[in-house]
Amino acid sequence: MNGLHFLRTFVAVARHGSFSEAAEQVGVTQAAVSFQMRSLETELGRKLFDRSGRLAILNAEARALVPEVENLLNAWERIRKPRSKTGELTGSVTVGGLVSCMSTLLHVVSRLKLDHPALDVRVLHGQTNGLAARVLAGELDAAFVVECSHLSPALRWLPMYQEPLVILAHRDASGDDAMSLLTGNPYLRFDAAQRTGTLAERTLREMGVSIEAFMELNSITELVALVEQGFGVTLVPRLRDAPWADNPKLRVIPLPASVRTPHRSIGMIERNDHARQDVTAYIRDQCARMWGCTDSTALSNDVR
Repeated sequence: MNGLHFLRTFVAVARHGSFSEAAEQVGVTQAAVSFQMRSLETELGRKLFDRSGRLAILNAEARALVPEVENLLNAWERIRKPRSKTGELTGSVTVGGLVSCMSTLLHVVSRLKLDHPALDVRVLHGQTNGLAARVLAGELDAAFVVECSHLSPALRWLPMYQEPLVILAHRDASGDDAMSLLTGNPYLRFDAAQRTGTLAERTLREMGVSIEAFMELNSITELVALVEQGFGVTLVPRLRDAPWADNPKLRVIPLPASVRTPHRSIGMIERNDHARQDVTAYIRDQCARMWGCTDSTALSNDVR
């Protein structure tokens, strides 16, 4: 429904203060945001923005509308939630996750669909930035992502576990410790534009290592495949579900004790008020148990 989608974009503009930041959050182009806002003004029969300068700024009337629009969107989420018998889950829910979370997430969702055949659960994978934007836009009910440094106030972060950075090398790679492996072999870099890549680059600087990347990718799975083939070494998070230690082609080397152990935090994000919290809470809890999480913030009551 375009009207509701435009209203979600309007709320994103109000929260972030610009069309460009709203576009990033809802996963569309800045031109699309501008078109949606002009269409919304036409539909409502009133101006919502002051366009006297280079930027489009919400006027007083538009700012007064924001709480009403948020209430309308929340009401729609409640209406969209189907009525069911006690204990029975029905309707649809869409959950996203990083590729590294997929094995556990798919296992949990498969079991959930067996227990509740009337429930339609869809699972999508992607990068943290894109998944977070789709949750904020209402396209996803929840997503398992890397912790965001600047989380929208409309979203809730629920921590699950941490993944420390390690050196991943082929068994025949030159060197016996982290420093010699990094400096004695071609370096395979994780995309520095991503949060995980930024963490890796910061760690290299702390170690005093300056190296040129032989190749840069934004997929840990692809980096591991290249390491297995002997093309170089990489600095990546020790994935919770990855059987690297059992792979005879790989060596997993911890960082030097002198380096403050860096890690990335994995958790679930969802909107503060959405209609499928019963389902997302179940998925979160079951994933937490499979991952061995003990943090009380990651566990709540089952929905079954």
